[in-house]
Amino acid sequence: MTADFSGRASSASGPAGDFFAITPDDFNDLPQVTRAIYVGSAGNLAVVSAWGREVRFANVAGGTVLPVCAARIMASGTDAGDLVGLV
Repeated sequence: MTADFSGRASSASGPAGDFFAITPDDFNDLPQVTRAIYVGSAGNLAVVSAWGREVRFANVAGGTVLPVCAARIMASGTDAGDLVGLV
């Protein structure tokens, strides 16, 4: 089955059009800036925003979807697991 969304604008509150597994890395950006991050297993998440600001989300519960535009997920400070970038 195919879905044709070519005539619709992307929305920040709409469904993700694609996704990718995230491996935290202190030096390399993600392949694409995210619309949100799915956190599969609980922990802390150190994020660098699309604007270059770094913040640590503490004690994120497993199963959480964080609606953040992330350019990088830092290995230092991140112990949450099973991360998926939603774009």
